[in-house]
Amino acid sequence: MSIALILVTILATALFGGWMFDWIIFLIALVYGKWHLYSKPDSPSPEDIQGVSIIKPLMGVDPNLKHNLETFFQLEYPNYELLFSVQDENDPAILVVKSLIDTYPKADVKLFIGLKHVGPNGKINNMVRAYEAAKHNLLLISDSGIKMTKDSLLDMVSCLKKDVGVVLQMPYVCHRKGFASVYEQVYFGTMQARNCLSANAIGINCSTGMSMLFRKDLIDEAGGLKEFGKYLAEDYFIAEAIRNQGYKSVLCTQPALQNSGTYNITDFHKRMLRWASLRASMIPTFILLEPLSECMIMGVVGSWAAQFLFDISPMAFFLMHVLCWFLLDYVMFCMVQNGPLPFSKFEYVVAWLLRELSSPYILFLRHTGSYIIWRNRKYKVHWGGYTEEIPVT
Repeated sequence: MSIALILVTILATALFGGWMFDWIIFLIALVYGKWHLYSKPDSPSPEDIQGVSIIKPLMGVDPNLKHNLETFFQLEYPNYELLFSVQDENDPAILVVKSLIDTYPKADVKLFIGLKHVGPNGKINNMVRAYEAAKHNLLLISDSGIKMTKDSLLDMVSCLKKDVGVVLQMPYVCHRKGFASVYEQVYFGTMQARNCLSANAIGINCSTGMSMLFRKDLIDEAGGLKEFGKYLAEDYFIAEAIRNQGYKSVLCTQPALQNSGTYNITDFHKRMLRWASLRASMIPTFILLEPLSECMIMGVVGSWAAQFLFDISPMAFFLMHVLCWFLLDYVMFCMVQNGPLPFSKFEYVVAWLLRELSSPYILFLRHTGSYIIWRNRKYKVHWGGYTEEIPVT
């Protein structure tokens, strides 16, 4: 056997092994999700319930903002405060907050206006003053577009065991009108859910900062929130700092319900591109590993490997691969949704195909730019996640 043939055989074997590993990850996510999502963790006794400070960084108003914020005033939790932070005194979000304060006069609420600059991360700059004023040790950072159910906070706190330092809500999306909403739901209910559930099951940091509960004293030990202003992906590094102190990060049983009132496919693709660029900058191995978690890419390489190793028809192998992936994604979505599709099966098929076919292109685009655009600002993310803002000319 020639050296070239040996090398090709090794490559085909490695690729086929990677293809099989993808299915193992898929099964781990399905089993763990079925066991964990929407289960009822043991609630702490009344004397053990800790107070929670909820920081809501705001910038601008979208059609659903007031409804989303109001769900935080209606939480069924005995001891929490709401800390709203707005960076500009002319931001119309201030009027929304003040109207809710008037509607719920008994709520424990504070409004902070103005930035405290500690680094290039504008979200951190917006939250530092609220963080420093928080009166409880448990702190929840929640994005403006998040909608809560009445028991969401209790669910998160119930998952905060003695060895747990961070509790996350797995990203998901409320059902809204239009195909763009369907597309977002399919993305978060399939690929994103698969990655989050499998990572949490095997103890990998999968933190997303849209709804994140943690112990404030552990972040104070790491230098306080201001120490994370140098990162654009502050959520990942906050969780990593806590994990480095010997604590776990876990998912709570209820997903985070994103409910933005303004959405379209173009803007969502920009979000996906920004996330992909951040992942590659923080963990360079993602440059090689992330494409290997994509259905179409693994279908192609798995088909070639199967033909080379076992003389299986590549077309038949590819079609069977895509069909199985599609069906398991459907099961995954219904599990995350906790019920049947909230839209038609045809919409699901179209949204699933669009996501799977566009994802390799988005992964390619992340290599064509040297900076990340976030909220109309340009950032350069260096290896390890350190960020510098690039002046807009």
